[in-house]
Amino acid sequence: MRNENPFTPTFGRMPAVLAGRQELISELETALKSHGSDPNLCSLFTGARGVGKTVLLSYLASRAESFGWISANVTARPGMLEDIIERATEAADAFVDRPADRRLTSISVSKLFGMAWEYRDPASGNWRTRMNKLLDVLAEHQIGLLITVDEVDPGLDELVDFAATFQHFVRESRDVALCMAGLPSRVSALLSDKSASFLRRAAQHQLGRIADHDVRDAFRETLEEAGRRVEDEALDIAVAAADGFAYMVQLVGFRSWAAMGEAEVMTSEHARRGAELARQDFINGVVKKTCQELSDGDMAFLEAMLADEGRPSSVADVAARMGKNTNYARVYRTRLLEQGVIDAPRRGYVTFEMPLLRAYLSEEL
Repeated sequence: MRNENPFTPTFGRMPAVLAGRQELISELETALKSHGSDPNLCSLFTGARGVGKTVLLSYLASRAESFGWISANVTARPGMLEDIIERATEAADAFVDRPADRRLTSISVSKLFGMAWEYRDPASGNWRTRMNKLLDVLAEHQIGLLITVDEVDPGLDELVDFAATFQHFVRESRDVALCMAGLPSRVSALLSDKSASFLRRAAQHQLGRIADHDVRDAFRETLEEAGRRVEDEALDIAVAAADGFAYMVQLVGFRSWAAMGEAEVMTSEHARRGAELARQDFINGVVKKTCQELSDGDMAFLEAMLADEGRPSSVADVAARMGKNTNYARVYRTRLLEQGVIDAPRRGYVTFEMPLLRAYLSEEL
């Protein structure tokens, strides 16, 4: 019987092997173990689409329980405040009812959350009051609450209200933690809101490319755990195609595995086929969508970078090609940096950060 494809090119789904991020994950797990004042207990993750923000949130939520936390995992959209209460209550019920958890086996679900309707009923108080009741019950049994918020949207009033309220939980020494993730520009806009100024003191983690050696290890380990092997040349091709992007790692792996059919060893031909199909998928699903969200000025800046053929571009040269002064070009440099589209390797220079963006623009413009 053929093994199931072990690669997971679905946004947010946990991969079999999480490539890179080990140092960051270790810091965050240490914070969860502490249940104290570690700054990482309030963390913001930023990065371009496909760098693995959602997967990191999912991983932390899955690990939190072993450190005495339940997690409420939501997306920044209308209704998120009620969703936090629902998800927290649901997670607590499951946590307490788990027989393997010896520390809580003597506590029945009905005893701990028999009055859960109070948290759901708006008539029992505003959101902060209802959350306080829930947190009080959790505190009685030494359970912390980790809230993860994905796809930060600074235009969502509920998110701003949540940030303003969460700081009170921290001031009151509640056992709470918060991890939020979003595009750099959106997180930056949220931090500019006076009501969310508390978040400016959060630990900020920018997720970038994964080192090639970590990508190589993840490919090999994923295949070996699934009972397959891989040629060194195939690994070289897959690593180059992934270009350090978490989503591309899974996409290249998924396509290459599919190209193997029933073969026990992934060859260079399988990897080449997988890399080409993954390239098309990434352009259609990520690159084009990103370009659609950019302004005309953003696109003009990127087009002006193409003349350098992948080498670092001088911002002064980019401005000249745009027919504008340097100050004008810097506005778009900042915008593109905040969106994770470009990077600044050194002062006065920029490079393309998103995989395949330069290749796509070269073909289309």
